[in-house]
Amino acid sequence: MENIKDYMPESPDFNQERLETLKQMFPDLFTSENKLNVNELKKIIEPESITETERYEFRWFGKSNAKRNAFTPSNATLVYDEERSVNPAESENIIIEGENLEVLKLLSASYREKIKCIYIDPPYNTGKDFVYSDNFTQDKKAYWEDAGIVEDGLKIDTNTETDGRYHSNWLNMMYSRLLVARQLLKEDGVIFISIDDNEAHHLRKLCDDVFGENNFVANIIWEKKFAPQNDAKWFSQNHDFIVCISKNKSQWFPNLLERSAELNERYKNLDNDPRGDWTSGDLLRKDFQKSGSYIITAPSGKKHSPPTGRSWRFSEQKFNELLDQDRVWFGESGENVPRIKRFLTDVQDGMKVTTIWKFSEVGHNQEATQELRTIFEGDAFFDTPKPVKLIDRLLKIATSPEDTILDFFSGSGTTGQAVMELNQEDGGNRNFILVQLPEKTDDKSEAYKAGYKKISDITIERNKRVVEKIIEAKKAEQPDLFTEDNKEENLKGLGFKVFKLAKSNFPRVDFAPDPEKTDAENVELLKKYIADKEAQLVNAFNRGELLTEILLKKGFNLNYTTELQPQFTKNEILLAQDGEKETLISLDVTIADETVEYFKTHTSQKFICLERALDTTKKYNLKHYLGDLVDVF
Repeated sequence: MENIKDYMPESPDFNQERLETLKQMFPDLFTSENKLNVNELKKIIEPESITETERYEFRWFGKSNAKRNAFTPSNATLVYDEERSVNPAESENIIIEGENLEVLKLLSASYREKIKCIYIDPPYNTGKDFVYSDNFTQDKKAYWEDAGIVEDGLKIDTNTETDGRYHSNWLNMMYSRLLVARQLLKEDGVIFISIDDNEAHHLRKLCDDVFGENNFVANIIWEKKFAPQNDAKWFSQNHDFIVCISKNKSQWFPNLLERSAELNERYKNLDNDPRGDWTSGDLLRKDFQKSGSYIITAPSGKKHSPPTGRSWRFSEQKFNELLDQDRVWFGESGENVPRIKRFLTDVQDGMKVTTIWKFSEVGHNQEATQELRTIFEGDAFFDTPKPVKLIDRLLKIATSPEDTILDFFSGSGTTGQAVMELNQEDGGNRNFILVQLPEKTDDKSEAYKAGYKKISDITIERNKRVVEKIIEAKKAEQPDLFTEDNKEENLKGLGFKVFKLAKSNFPRVDFAPDPEKTDAENVELLKKYIADKEAQLVNAFNRGELLTEILLKKGFNLNYTTELQPQFTKNEILLAQDGEKETLISLDVTIADETVEYFKTHTSQKFICLERALDTTKKYNLKHYLGDLVDVF
């Protein structure tokens, strides 16, 4: 039955009308979310009642809670998806399907200060965007109704302009994620964030809060369209911003860009100088300096003085030194105003990055869509991809060949493609970590009809096809690269492992006493509850999933390897390694006496096992032999 209220006439809302009038007259009394700021009103009406100490700060509703949420431990895990992984043994690239705040928390132990470059393209808060929820719990509408993010057919996390906390909702989403992301960055790391005018001003202040105002590097303007938008109401919005923030500005500097052929063509050798090609630069300065006020006589005998109010760039003594070094050019006639010769051999190996990026250099929106159409043989399947050339430039100025790149709003997966293609170009071994929410695609969309039920399916499939395309191109160029003897070497970096966010293997304690029972009865109920939960862990767990969860939470990265240790005959014990850390680990439900005895003489090895696998004596002995090196779950 439709709501009868929708058909009932209402009298004018005079309170709202008065508020609108007040806002027109005094907009400074209202918050950016169109709410009357009572404290500001009091400052006018009852200034003597205001006792607050004013200070410069950036505040919004929910900020404190968002900060607490960022550092609340995760109760989830990551589960390896072998079926959707591509060449997993040949690559350390990772694609994670899951809610990104919870994923970032899970990565924070293993990848803390390991990421060199982060690029994200978050929702722009245009009023139609989905703004991510900040809790991963399967019982919260079953992971937001299995990421359909709908309730009774409505998107429950869409942030509309009519919401009284429109900007606050977006800021809370971004704040918690940036706080965790900062922990992942190396000290000389950098983050790039795409944004448009809707939240650019708030994002800058938010980054000042998270990273420190002194670590702001630049606000890059990217020309995203190649033609005016004629149906624009005011101005045609032809650009986006990319905010660049460093973890520590004193330690991060952008790499130089490769000099273009066009730039080098400006250098000629008009006088057959043995030092090679050169170009000429102005010898005049814009102000007047007494030391630069003198007459220069050209080879033709023509005399040159600086114009009124200006002077030569160098003192007369320094000019004569340059003249003796044949570094002054008077034109082919020998009588022109002198200019300084600048040799190509003296310039830097590259050029400084500017803050305006033209579409002719880094691509535009339509190019990005066409790239997806090419990969998916005619269909784009994703509305707002970024061009590969744009991410390629970010990677070139921010990374070295061995660095790890993170994108936790990965969308169609452009960052993964850019990383793999750049590695092919310069022989690098960069790795990427992509995180994408398994948000359902519209069931009327071409993506859904083609079998891509979730956006993360597009992310994974795109990068799978990129891998296949690169391999095909390499085979066509050099077929002998992929023989059995050298196939592994030539597949290196061409692939990825897929992981999914999932509930923890460890049962949560949610026991509540029965108020109608006695204390003794509730104690017995608790004992039974604990026994049932322990049995659930032992009988129902997947060994591989549990192994990953334990190692991830102990700081091992997702590319860990394991090797069975033959010296243990009574238990299955693995040596887990990730290139930096190693530990022995057993998931057996009982640890044998012989295994405990082994650690009596091997007291420098870390060992992880299940608490249920130890009785009191074995647990005491392991603690006695290994001390803090034993870890019981």
